Amino acid sequence: MAMIEVGFEGQNFYPLKRKSALLLKLIAVVFAVLLFCEFLIYYLAIFQCNWPEVKTTAYDGEQASHEPVLKAMFLADTHLLGEFLGHWLDKLRREWQMERAFQTALWLLQPEVVFILGDVFDEGKWSTPEAWADDVERFQKMFRHPSHVQLKVVAGNHDIGFHYEMNTYKVERFEKVFSSERLFSWKGINFVMVNSVALNGDGCGICSEAEAELIEVSHRLNCSREARGSRRCGPGPLLPVSAPVLLQHYPLYRRSDANCSGDDAAPPEERNIPFKENYDVLSREASQKLLWWLQPRLVLSGHTHSACEVHHGGRVPEFSVPSFSWRNRNNPSFIMGSITPTDYALSKCYLPREDVVLVIYCGAVGFLVVLTLSHLGLLASPFLSGLNLLRKRKTR
Repeated sequence: MAMIEVGFEGQNFYPLKRKSALLLKLIAVVFAVLLFCEFLIYYLAIFQCNWPEVKTTAYDGEQASHEPVLKAMFLADTHLLGEFLGHWLDKLRREWQMERAFQTALWLLQPEVVFILGDVFDEGKWSTPEAWADDVERFQKMFRHPSHVQLKVVAGNHDIGFHYEMNTYKVERFEKVFSSERLFSWKGINFVMVNSVALNGDGCGICSEAEAELIEVSHRLNCSREARGSRRCGPGPLLPVSAPVLLQHYPLYRRSDANCSGDDAAPPEERNIPFKENYDVLSREASQKLLWWLQPRLVLSGHTHSACEVHHGGRVPEFSVPSFSWRNRNNPSFIMGSITPTDYALSKCYLPREDVVLVIYCGAVGFLVVLTLSHLGLLASPFLSGLNLLRKRKTR
């Protein structure tokens, strides 16, 4: 009688053991896929990115000097969703992607300064004070950085509104969080950060103030190029003798993206669509003013969500930085710059593609279904089927 009871207990124990083994396998697969898709894939992608090489020797007559190199990251159009637009899952997914990408880039690449070229938020143009505070808190969590890394942000149309939506309250609210700084100099390099939304040229109060600030910046830059102690420049510290890097949200005027190319350029069917001045790009007049006043050696902009390289007047290069978010691009990226007072080199760093991550998840779900059915005996194991087929051939 005792032997019968032991056998009965053994029969109950075997199915339980099989179920436990199945559960452990499912948990292991799910954990491995989540770990790879939500963490490791960012390291795998960004690990392949390297800072570009730049010449560090400058010559003043016959004398050579070694110039310091500034490592700068440029990204754009993060578009953190607000309380009105976008599903909560969409918000969670995209913000996690940007947070992991940014934190991984900081850890692996160790930039000295990061510039975000506008449209940090998606609904800043109409968000309430409470919603704005929540958006800012989420931004500061996602883009947290060590104290030795500087983070600079320029305003975009989704942060303060298009020109017809912009007002003093929205501009001051943005500048209270991100500073109203227009000129930033480090390691002998000048960066000019422009509120391009205010360059409409219609004489509005904010527009006039923005132009006055740029004229003052232009005056200071011109003084740095002139002989030291010039009476016209007056007393006070001079800027480094270096042509500036111009940073803004709207691109300078161009007719369209027809001449843009590359994996992250606009889709072919959109490249020939004419741009609207003061909506897609700055007006021709405003663009000419910026080039004349500031005489930049390099321009970086955002807004279009796609990459493009153009040359203004045949000599001033402008790079449009693609969106950093999966919400706007399947293949987001950012630009890495090695910059000295006299030279620069840029390279692009691609983030994981969203479709690749989705394919991995779909493949994992299919594998889990096959694994479960096999354990339940509802689907023959491919290995056992092959083994049985091989036995049948041997018996012939």
